[in-house]
Amino acid sequence: MFRLPHLVLILSLLPVFSHAQVLDNDSSRQSNSLKKQEDSAHSNFVSKMQQFAAATHQQTINERNADKAGIVQNEIFENLKKTMQHAKTYLKNGIDTVGISGDISKISEWHAIAGDGIFVNMGSAQTYRNLTTSYNLLGVLQKRISHHKTELDNYHHKLSNFRFQIDSLASDSMMFAFPGDSAALTKYLGKLATIAREISPADSILQKAMIDVEALQTKVNMESYRLTTSIDELELYQRQLHRRTWSREFTYLWQPTTYDRSFTTILGYSLAKSWLTFRFYAQNNYGKILFMLFLIFMTTLYIRSLKTIYRQRDLIRNDYEGQLVLRYPVLTAILIIVNVFQFIFPAPPFAFNALLWSVSAVSLTLLFRRFIIGYWMKIWIALFSLFIAASVNNLILQASRIERWFMFMLAASGILVTWIVFNKRKNWRQLREQWIIYFIGFLLLLELASIIANCYGRYNLSKTLLTSGYFNVVIAIMFLWTVRLINEGLELAFNIYSTQDRKLFYLNFQRIGNRAPKLFYLFLIVGWFILFGRNFYAFHLVTGPVQTLLSEERSVGDYTFTINTLLLFVLIMGLSVVISRIVSYFAADRHLNNEHPGKTEGTGIGSWLLLIRIFIITLGLLLSFAAAGIPMDKLAIILGALGVGIGFGLQTLVHNLVSGLIIAFEKPVNVGDIVEIDKQSGVMKSIGFRSSVLSTWDGANMVMPNGDLLNSHLINWTLGGNRRRMQLTVNVALNSDLEKVQVLLQKVLDSDDRISKQKKPLVLFDEFVNSSINVKVIYWLNDYRNDITTKSDLIIAIQKAFQQNDITFH
Repeated sequence: MFRLPHLVLILSLLPVFSHAQVLDNDSSRQSNSLKKQEDSAHSNFVSKMQQFAAATHQQTINERNADKAGIVQNEIFENLKKTMQHAKTYLKNGIDTVGISGDISKISEWHAIAGDGIFVNMGSAQTYRNLTTSYNLLGVLQKRISHHKTELDNYHHKLSNFRFQIDSLASDSMMFAFPGDSAALTKYLGKLATIAREISPADSILQKAMIDVEALQTKVNMESYRLTTSIDELELYQRQLHRRTWSREFTYLWQPTTYDRSFTTILGYSLAKSWLTFRFYAQNNYGKILFMLFLIFMTTLYIRSLKTIYRQRDLIRNDYEGQLVLRYPVLTAILIIVNVFQFIFPAPPFAFNALLWSVSAVSLTLLFRRFIIGYWMKIWIALFSLFIAASVNNLILQASRIERWFMFMLAASGILVTWIVFNKRKNWRQLREQWIIYFIGFLLLLELASIIANCYGRYNLSKTLLTSGYFNVVIAIMFLWTVRLINEGLELAFNIYSTQDRKLFYLNFQRIGNRAPKLFYLFLIVGWFILFGRNFYAFHLVTGPVQTLLSEERSVGDYTFTINTLLLFVLIMGLSVVISRIVSYFAADRHLNNEHPGKTEGTGIGSWLLLIRIFIITLGLLLSFAAAGIPMDKLAIILGALGVGIGFGLQTLVHNLVSGLIIAFEKPVNVGDIVEIDKQSGVMKSIGFRSSVLSTWDGANMVMPNGDLLNSHLINWTLGGNRRRMQLTVNVALNSDLEKVQVLLQKVLDSDDRISKQKKPLVLFDEFVNSSINVKVIYWLNDYRNDITTKSDLIIAIQKAFQQNDITFH
């Protein structure tokens, strides 16, 4: 395009061109010589104008390119400044290379400690405990070095990107498009010098940082290779040791040893390894530890609140028979939570497990004090002491002659204790948990086998049998008493607490029940097998393929999954249902206030909590789909298809199915509950997806769609603990001794075990009727099914009591 000065110059030449045309027309009749001169002048003028136009066009192009180069150069300068600023900020807030270097040195030292007794000072044979502890320790170190490796790789990659960006911008061809004007060139060269001065130190810092990181990467890679090699060797040693389980590893116990290392040195390295594994495990699982402590605190509050209610009602027994759970709330909470929730810790080291078991056992010992008889208290203290000794012995990781004799005496002590127990069978009747006898008998067999294996040089087998024996009996006793204490707590709450209260977190014990669910017993049995099996390497050989099977990827069409993801799907859905059911305890309709009949508490909270329950179920469904890797677009297609199906006439079916889900979540009725639906009474026989079956008292089976069941006025007697309030009216003469009548009726009611003693029966004088007085007898039945027989028996007993005391009926 032409600029304004060029346009002015061209316009100024236009009059000259017009004048030349006029002269040419006027001189057309002149001579040929003059015409040739004018034609020559005109030709020269056109040529000059063409040359001028070409020069102007080229100048315009050059100026445009210069302007474009200036814009691009300014953008490059700005990008260079931003990139350098980002690089400086990243370097300032980058990783702590000094700390990583120090940690790598520590990992190398810990690696050396883990290898003691295996790669150096190994003695004449490997030990299973040493291999296991070192394997766990090296596994933690491997994860730690892998974390540093990933951190350094990402850091180096980021620094390389910064250098690449700076080099790319600095080497751009537009940076070398210099202006033609000398003043502009001088100004541009000044900018280049400024940028160069800024780039040079930043580039030097980046280069130095990359060199330092590369040096650290070399150290990390070397240490990672050493750790990987050591772990592979340990796995090989463990397999070889397992194949030689029944082979002799050391000399006979009475023969001299071929290798003798200082016992204090062995003990020092063993404690160092155990401490490192415990420390690293606690650091990696501090969140779970805090969660367990929180559960202990909440359980303590619950038991303390329950104890306060019992104390206020003067129901606590001096001997705490059936109420041991209330004796020491803190100790009870520790025992229950630690025993139940220790399984949230994946593959804990022995030192960590031993600490949890010891804390639980100490709590149980204090609860036993002056509760169980002296004989069994001594047996428990003996078993617990031997358990502590076995735990300490299990921390010793390398074999020695001193330890082998200690193992012999420890096993012999266990045999002596079991012999005392079986020699005094008359005391078995005083044992509160009879199953303990079987575990004590199992202890006897294991300790006998341990002594035999120890004497004949089977050290690893002997130690495994020795420790497993004591662990099995102590853990079994703690689990049995854990179940007993849980059942006591539920029973105590169920018996005295029929309404919800803030002190007990508004728990609805009519829904919880008075016994632990059967699934809980199965959980503890499986847990005992897991804890017992961890002592044997064969357990890991069995669980290894199972873990591989669970983590192996499978494909169905385009969808790839593992069994672990499916289990995670079920787990998340199960947790959402459990959390929803816990919320249902709060959302459940409260009972009438006992102190102010007719007044309800917190009527508005239920609807809000029900909305929360819907949110929990929905969130659980979405999270479970995400965890299983199911694409959300396919879920949307499924929901869309269901919507179309519902629109085409499946409303009734979907209504019943959804009602079945609501019944499953809400649990207004369970199989086996005694219910009353639309004046039909009976027992719930089954609850299906679409319909449910009620077995009536007449013997018929009534099939009812879930939608109708949910919309009916349902009376669930079982939900209230099968309790029912009954009323009986008695007419006595006007001249009767009313106080005597009241005492006689109260005595009759108290003598019937089918009538609840927690809710005292009432004898009330209602009104005068002709020549008699109406007496209302109000009582609560423990079991709703005994209403007719109880009422009949009460009438007989009342008539007999009145006849014997000259009370006249009217």
